[in-house]
Amino acid sequence: MKTVTTTLLVIGGGPGGYVAAIRAGQLGIATILVEGDRLGGTCLNIGCIPSKALIHAADEFEKVRHYAEGSALGIAVDAARIDLTRTVQWKDGIVKRLTGGVGSLLKKNGVQVVSGWARIIDGKTVEVQESGKEGGKLRIACEHLLLATGSRAVELPSVPFGGAVISATEALSPVTLPKRMVVVGAGYIGLELGIAYRKLGAEVAVVEAMDRILPAYDEELAKPVGASLKRLGVHLHLGCSVQGLNAAGDAVCIRNAAGEESELPAERVLVAVGRRPCIEGWGLESLLLDMNGRAVKIDSQCQTSMRKVWAIGDLTGEPMLAHRAMAQGEMVAEIIAGKRRHFAPAAIPAVCFTDPEIVVVGMTPQEAERAGLETISASFPFSANGRAMTIEGTDGFVRVVARSDNHLILGWQAVGRGVSELSTAFSHSIELGAQLEDVAGTIHAHPTLGEAVQEAAMRALGHAVHI
Repeated sequence: MKTVTTTLLVIGGGPGGYVAAIRAGQLGIATILVEGDRLGGTCLNIGCIPSKALIHAADEFEKVRHYAEGSALGIAVDAARIDLTRTVQWKDGIVKRLTGGVGSLLKKNGVQVVSGWARIIDGKTVEVQESGKEGGKLRIACEHLLLATGSRAVELPSVPFGGAVISATEALSPVTLPKRMVVVGAGYIGLELGIAYRKLGAEVAVVEAMDRILPAYDEELAKPVGASLKRLGVHLHLGCSVQGLNAAGDAVCIRNAAGEESELPAERVLVAVGRRPCIEGWGLESLLLDMNGRAVKIDSQCQTSMRKVWAIGDLTGEPMLAHRAMAQGEMVAEIIAGKRRHFAPAAIPAVCFTDPEIVVVGMTPQEAERAGLETISASFPFSANGRAMTIEGTDGFVRVVARSDNHLILGWQAVGRGVSELSTAFSHSIELGAQLEDVAGTIHAHPTLGEAVQEAAMRALGHAVHI
């Protein structure tokens, strides 16, 4: 068996792993990255990027269908049609360009990429079964080991994956469009894809064990999404548990809080009830690391309980966000290079790409109250925003949360069309320690959705202009 040595060995080529490797290469650190599947991980291949591509295609198709029925804009078309094969090919083309770009960046920065499945021998040694080489094994010795293996979809015992029961992975590459689809889980993944399939023409029913949609978000943010689901004709079954498929396999059996059972016809069943860290099958247990439930426990520098063994991204638990993993990966590379760094962001933005979109950065009013902080909060509705009117997106609002004593901004929330693009401004204001007066006194371009950000801050100070 061939043995090679390196300073840094990264297991996992997702957003966290490849960013860590690229940054390490830039800093002159000898780096090897091992990836068993495809560079880019879940995010680029079967998550963030392809889902947003499919959501965009669905939005555009629904827009054309809307025009076929008559539009206040004066636009009319005869009929709307979609070639799903071409849609998937377009989506796959975007993925291919991005993953190819990652490969080029790794090569440009001197990172050696090993294609194969890693198995940990100890904190300094890993064996890799190389892809495409029958029986070919490579042993890699390293000074620093970075674990970035990501997460996988949670499977329900009552409806295991297989056949008509699919995860988001299969949902993002449909060969055909089901006439009826049942989505299990009304979190962000389930609703993002459920809305997309509904816009593409499928009949969609959503089953959720909790008594409301998007249980991780506060109710005010979820309300406009609920109204959109009703408008689109998505059927909600809240407070219901999934019992399994019927004998024929063409319906989902559910039970409500009163114990009443019913069946929901389904050609396809999307199970989207969360994700869990990938901790099995690659020898992690041999390291005897401290754990935080099913996640690897880390400190503020992403160090595990074993010296010079690091962990980042979904493997370390919530929040399972690609941009968190990227920031962690960059930091670890810089620490290994001798820089002084700690992972202490003031806020990590979270975006839900439903219709309408939701953005949460920092504290909500409820979280601030639970933390014992005295705050002021104010909202500005998009119904009073000129740009929102011109893009037919007047549902939703921007909300700011700030301390009562010094007006330091603690959090932003928004729900509305295109609000994901406001997340950067929200993060900047919190990271830079802005006060309400800073945002209220900054000139915002007109007409833009961003004006609602300024108006929310002004309203919190008691002098909003346009409401």
